[in-house]
Amino acid sequence: MRLVLFGDQHFGRSASFEGKLRKLSHQAGPLTERLVRACNEELTPDLVINLGDVIEDASAAEDAANYRTFLDLLGPLRAPTLHVAGNHDTLRLSEAQVAELWGRPGQPLYYAEQLGELELLVLHTQEQRDVGVRLPEEQLQWLGARLEAGVGPALVLMHHPASDCDLRGNRWFQRAPHLCRVANRGALRRVLERSGRVLAVFNGHAHWNHLQVCQGIPYITLQSLTENLDDDAPGRAAAAFAVCELERGRLSVSVRGEQPARYEFELRASPASRGAHARISSPR
Repeated sequence: MRLVLFGDQHFGRSASFEGKLRKLSHQAGPLTERLVRACNEELTPDLVINLGDVIEDASAAEDAANYRTFLDLLGPLRAPTLHVAGNHDTLRLSEAQVAELWGRPGQPLYYAEQLGELELLVLHTQEQRDVGVRLPEEQLQWLGARLEAGVGPALVLMHHPASDCDLRGNRWFQRAPHLCRVANRGALRRVLERSGRVLAVFNGHAHWNHLQVCQGIPYITLQSLTENLDDDAPGRAAAAFAVCELERGRLSVSVRGEQPARYEFELRASPASRGAHARISSPR
């Protein structure tokens, strides 16, 4: 089974931080088109996953238009898509509007999908601007119930990191880690660990690549599609996406783009669970 993941596209106006150009949002469209072509012509994934922050928020009308542009660009994909909500996506758009854009009217922004034997569990982490990030208790309870009820392997998909993610040197969050990591991540990780079913957790938001393995579960943070890797203008986009290969006994993750990385994990049966447990084998 092959999955392609990308996120933090930030369609909209290019964004600066501390006086320097940081998000090359004007390249979001061409980079998305390029990824769609690669998926159709080369990668042929079973599923494409958007990890959130599709838009660089400006106003409700502009954000909705930019989100529709993104969805239109995904239209030619021959693989199905799955969406995660990011903090920018829901700053000026309501949760109901985002669900409508996804074709899930009236549904919450956390949900489960089945892909063969694999269960995909999408969480909606919620950020209170300038205060912090949490996963609501109702979602923790929902997640625990889903994991308890299922019997096969699962992947968890979210926008903010649930790992302890060392943020030293991070342009965006070194001085504001509370706006990056999920505050109640310890409680979340305990739910995942108890199930014995979770192969890995994927997220975006931090605008760099990061891996941490907690109690045998890899927590993989993916670099932004449009993060400027140079110090300022004119800039060089990270163009990041990940190809995840899930085969019997092994999970491999290849991060493509201007900051490539590769992780491999051996999957072993967990005697305390009904599913599989991931243990790191040879990251490189």
